[in-house]
Amino acid sequence: MAFVTVISAAAIGLDNPIAARELAHACGADIDWVVQLVEVGIVEVKLPTAQPDQWQFYSPDLHRALEARRLERDFGVGLDAAALILDLENEVRRLKAVLQAQGR
Repeated sequence: MAFVTVISAAAIGLDNPIAARELAHACGADIDWVVQLVEVGIVEVKLPTAQPDQWQFYSPDLHRALEARRLERDFGVGLDAAALILDLENEVRRLKAVLQAQGR
């Protein structure tokens, strides 16, 4: 008897965003956790007045959500702290790029 495993993948992009439930599933969380991500500013939605089922997310959102989940899991931080840490990491990367562009 042979078993067949079918795996499909799609790139997340402007033409193929993911829904809030898919983002939650990818992070091992529930939809309420995604709502909290939006509330603390870790990810943004284009139509914040829309219902979470109508929200769309893109690759950078997935990356930030996964990083927030890792910070929660590995360091026990809350989402407010995770938002601050992620913003500081982005700022450090930006400043390093500026310094590198200046040849320092």
